[in-house]
Amino acid sequence: MRILLVEDSVRLQRTLVTGLQREGYQVDATGEGEKALRLALSSEYDIIVLDIMLRGMDGLQVLRELRAAGNAVHVLLLTALDTVADRVAGLNSGADDYLVKPFAFEELLARITSLLRRSFAHKSNSIMVGGLEIDMAAHRASFEGRDIELRPREYKVLELLALRRDSIVNRAEIEQRIISDPDSIASNNIDSSISLLRRQLRQVGCPALIRTRRGEGYILSGS
Repeated sequence: MRILLVEDSVRLQRTLVTGLQREGYQVDATGEGEKALRLALSSEYDIIVLDIMLRGMDGLQVLRELRAAGNAVHVLLLTALDTVADRVAGLNSGADDYLVKPFAFEELLARITSLLRRSFAHKSNSIMVGGLEIDMAAHRASFEGRDIELRPREYKVLELLALRRDSIVNRAEIEQRIISDPDSIASNNIDSSISLLRRQLRQVGCPALIRTRRGEGYILSGS
């Protein structure tokens, strides 16, 4: 997954690039609006994380130019501006989501994952990973045509891993994904869900696609 990060604070940009790369994302970064627009129009990104307050061309102008050029990439705005008028201006300019500074890195990851889910849902209702198919419309999974019996909790975990395929998903992200289930939050319950999910995949002949990165999280890979 490829992200364009547009943030003019050198310290925050460096922190976010390091964190996103650690999560498995490929990241291009700049703090200049004009350069951001050139990159966005000349390269293909899955998501653009765009600060409003930039040197030269501001984030809203970048966004408006991007939409005027017909580019529909998902854009998450970052800003310290938090009035209703500010949020409305951002959304009316074509933003898909809006995150107010300061924010927790885990919330940024959760919002990126949500936008990725919407992007996949727009292109297709299914995600394919090495013979494993996740049907996001029906909330079902199968392997080479064989249905996999999953509880809602395990389905949510599998869908998250599939959306972030080939990238590390940490425990905090899994907690965010299944937070609606209060019995799911304990760390040992996450381990149990992963263990059960692996067992359910094996039962239909699915190879070991879910791997543990000790101290980091889990990764789903079809290779």
